[in-house]
Amino acid sequence: MLKLTKPGAEIFAPDGLIATHLAIAAHADDIEMMALDGILTCFGHPEYSFAGIITTDGAGSSRTGEYAEYTDLQMREIRRVEQKKAAVIGEYSSITFLDYPSKEMKDPTVTSSVDDLRILIEAIHPDVIYIHNLADKHPTHVATALRTIQAIRSLPLERRPRKLYGCEVWRDLDWLCDSDKTLFQYPPIHSALAVALVGVHHSQIAGGKRYDLAAQGRRLANATFFESHKTDGASMQNFGMDLTPLISDATIDPIEFVLKKIENFADEVRNQLKSLS
Repeated sequence: MLKLTKPGAEIFAPDGLIATHLAIAAHADDIEMMALDGILTCFGHPEYSFAGIITTDGAGSSRTGEYAEYTDLQMREIRRVEQKKAAVIGEYSSITFLDYPSKEMKDPTVTSSVDDLRILIEAIHPDVIYIHNLADKHPTHVATALRTIQAIRSLPLERRPRKLYGCEVWRDLDWLCDSDKTLFQYPPIHSALAVALVGVHHSQIAGGKRYDLAAQGRRLANATFFESHKTDGASMQNFGMDLTPLISDATIDPIEFVLKKIENFADEVRNQLKSLS
């Protein structure tokens, strides 16, 4: 049994811990929005499997309506139950709750979060990992991504994943230059499953955030607005940021890495304006 730091940490593993695809997210419901590519790649596949890790306890989530009087402890528990339901629907091999308060995930001096992630990544030994992108708007998302990169870099090269992708949640990645985008495309047959995976997080939706509609709307919009002079190449699409260089070369500064992507976008806009002025 793996020993994790927090007393409330939990590994829910209906099909075992090892998986080929792993998503590491800050909050319950993030995985279903950002890592649909991994979920669908593994869904019903005889050789692939999907696992998830949630780093924070979810106690500080907003609440209204029927959840308005819920305590932080009650919200923590209901969000964990909802995440387990999503894991069952999506046929995840496992979902792990690290149970850190958000403020501790954002604190770079709390190194136990990196230790926990390293232990889990080494045990799960995935080929592909999905995390929050480094330009995400939410500080806890960015902190979780940075801690994950630290954890992977602490592993021997042969134990690191083959690919690492930064994904969309609290900031779209349509601004990336097309050459910097990773495309995650989904067939229409999986539309209902995609909606159900987010919809099971009732405490968030009933709390005033229609993540179920927004996540599906983003995928539809990305598919249509990706190409201006071609018919849609997919019915649903997410964009990713390929972060693999950050784990294959530890000398690359994550800050400079993402700033380069922003500079590429600025150059593209500047060059087009100059050519048309």
